[in-house]
Amino acid sequence: MTCGAMNEREICPVERHPLTPFLPAGCRLLMLGSFPPERRRWSMEFYYPNFNNDMWRIMGLLFYGDRDRFVVRGERRFDRDAVEAFCAERGLGLYDTASEVRRLAGNASDKFLEVVSPTDVGSLLRSVPECRAVAVTGDKAAETFAAAVGCGRPAVGGAVEFPFEGRALRLYRMPSSSRAYPLALERKAAVYGEMFRTEGMLP
Repeated sequence: MTCGAMNEREICPVERHPLTPFLPAGCRLLMLGSFPPERRRWSMEFYYPNFNNDMWRIMGLLFYGDRDRFVVRGERRFDRDAVEAFCAERGLGLYDTASEVRRLAGNASDKFLEVVSPTDVGSLLRSVPECRAVAVTGDKAAETFAAAVGCGRPAVGGAVEFPFEGRALRLYRMPSSSRAYPLALERKAAVYGEMFRTEGMLP
C-alpha cells in the first residue's frame, strides 16, 4: 500500500524517530542505519528490532560463533538486555541517519523512504569523543551521512577517511543486514568482521 500516487508528500505522515541514540561510554564505533521499520515489525524496543533482520545474528556469529546468541530461545524475538549489554561492552553506538521520514510505501524499504529531517550527525559525533569510525548499513544511510559530512561514499565493504573537528575518522559502508539484500548471512558477517578487526574490536 502506498500513501498516494500523486501527492505522497501531502498524504504520507511524517514519522519521528522512536528511539534515542544509544551512545555507551567509550563508544569506539558508531553504527548508523536509515530508520527503524514500522513498529508492527518490532520484536524488541531497540535497534534492528525486526526478527527477520540479521544484524544481531551477524554479531552473534562474529563475536560468539553462535548466530542465535541474541535470540530468545523458543520465541521469535531478540533479547534486548543481552543486545544492549553486548553493545555497551564493545563500545558500539547505534542510531540512524534520519530523525524524521515519510514512508511512501507500507514497508521498510529504503527505496520508498523519504528523509524529511536528517540526523544532526555532528552532535552525535561530539557526544562520542573516543569514536574513530562510523559504519552505515545500507545505501540510503550512506547517501544521507556522506551528504551531511561532505565526504565520498565508499563501495560496499569499503571505507573512506573524513575529518571532523580535528579528528580523522573512517566511514565504512556495510552491506544491509536486511534479508532483502542478496548476500548470505555468513558472507555479510565476513565483511563486518573485517571492519571490526581493523578497528581492534575483534581478534
